[in-house]
Order: sequence, then C-alpha cells, then structure tokens
Amino acid sequence: MRIPLRLSVALLGLLCSVLGAAGQGAVPAPVRVVSQTVGNDEFLLALAAPEQIAALSHLARQPEFSAVAAAAAQYPQIGIGDAETILRFAPTLVLCADYSRAELVTQLKRAGVRVLVVERYKTLDDVYATLRLIARELGAEARAEALIESCQARVANLETRLRGRRPVRVFAPSVFGMIPGDDTTFADLCAHAGAENLAATLGGLRGHAVTPSEQMLTWPVERIVVATENPARALEPYRTMVPYKLMPAFREGRVAVLAPHLISCVTHHRIDAYEQLARQLHPEAFE
Repeated sequence: MRIPLRLSVALLGLLCSVLGAAGQGAVPAPVRVVSQTVGNDEFLLALAAPEQIAALSHLARQPEFSAVAAAAAQYPQIGIGDAETILRFAPTLVLCADYSRAELVTQLKRAGVRVLVVERYKTLDDVYATLRLIARELGAEARAEALIESCQARVANLETRLRGRRPVRVFAPSVFGMIPGDDTTFADLCAHAGAENLAATLGGLRGHAVTPSEQMLTWPVERIVVATENPARALEPYRTMVPYKLMPAFREGRVAVLAPHLISCVTHHRIDAYEQLARQLHPEAFE
C-alpha cells in the first residue's frame, strides 16, 4: 500500500525529531546534501566532498543544461524532485532556489530538514556570495576561496584582453517570444565578454521581456548570440519568425554560438561563457 505524500512527510519529520533528540550531546551527524536544481548541482560538485553528496537534481546528467554532466554521473538523482523522493535520501540539507516550488520547500522544512534557498545568481558577485554561503554549510570555506580566487584571475585576464575595445552590439533571440534585457544572466555575460546587449541599451528592457518586434528592426545588430549544440543550424529555429527573418544580421548569418548550458548559467561556470563569447566577438584579442 502506498502511503500518501503528506503522511510520508509527517512521519519522516517525526523520525528526524526523534533521532535528533536521541543524538543530543553526540558528535554531529555528517552533512548529507541533496541538490534540487542544476545550478546547485554545479555549486555542490565544486565544493563538497563526495561523501557529502546524497543526490543531485534530475537535470544533473544532461549536458544541454548542466556544466557538470560527466561528473554528475557517479551520483544518484532525485527524479522530478518531489519531497517524498528527496527525503528518501535522508538529507541533512537540501539546496533549493527561489524559483523552486514553494510547497516543496514547505514540505521539506516540515519534515525537519534544513533547506537553503539560493536567491542570488544574476551577477558574478552573486555567484561568489553563494559559493561562500554553501561552503559554510559544508565546512569548505578554504575550497570556496580558492575557487573564487581562480575565477577572479580568469576575469581579470579577460578584462585586460578586452580593455579599450568597442563592445560588439548583440542580442539573444528566443522562440518563446521573450528576450533578455538588463538585470539578467545574459546582461552579465555581455558585460564581461565585450558585448553590448541591445535589448537593454536600445530596447530599455529589464529582465526577460516580451520581444519588441517592430523596434528591433531598427537595432544595429552585429552578432546574434545563440545557444546550440549544432552551430551549422544555429539560426534554423528563427528562420520563419518575425522580426528575426527580416533582420540583416539573421539573413547574413552573423552569429556567435555558445554551448547550451552556458547561455543562462547561474554559477561560476559562466566564466566559460564569458571566454567563449569574447573569443568570437574579439578574436584579435586572443591572437
């Protein structure tokens, strides 16, 4: 007989409370972490000891979404990430994000599990703050600082190469009728890769906003930034879409291609995207 989810969560919460009371005064239990989102998978694999990782998200092994797909293959996954599935891994900590389902977070907390909700990921400074936040939970502060120092060195090297070069005017299309403006991970990518995001500077868009089709036809687009595994067909999904099919940059195939998992990366792996895009927009800086 299958036990209803609500009863399962309640029973697991009671068990956690009993075990916690029984263990008072004992050596603290080892940290066991479940990551509920692909971004947190990437943070966790960068910081945690293998024995601290109880399970990763259902996207962890999919390279179109995850920068750590190969490394994630050796760890269990949580399926779609409902509370019952997560609790089966007996976590002491679950990493969620501010876009995780509110009812899931509530159920986990009611079960007596500590939940850390990551809320900062739009900029590189946000990434550093999150690395430090998760590291404190894992006792991995030194590892986090070493990773941050490495990231800062890469960014500084890129800034030196791009100094004095005019930003290339770009935007990122979408088949969903929305494009990224200011205050997005794409805006952060452009700021570090020698690009000007026209959706922000000319379009005045903030966040992921509805495509301003008529206005876009006046934008002086130099390159279109597309995430794809097949560069030869990068623009294929947009060939029949307005306004894209009417724009010279599309007709002339002026495209810059990123790996799919990098276009909206929320972790330190976004520096790979900075470097990939900068090399395509400013190849002379890397000769």
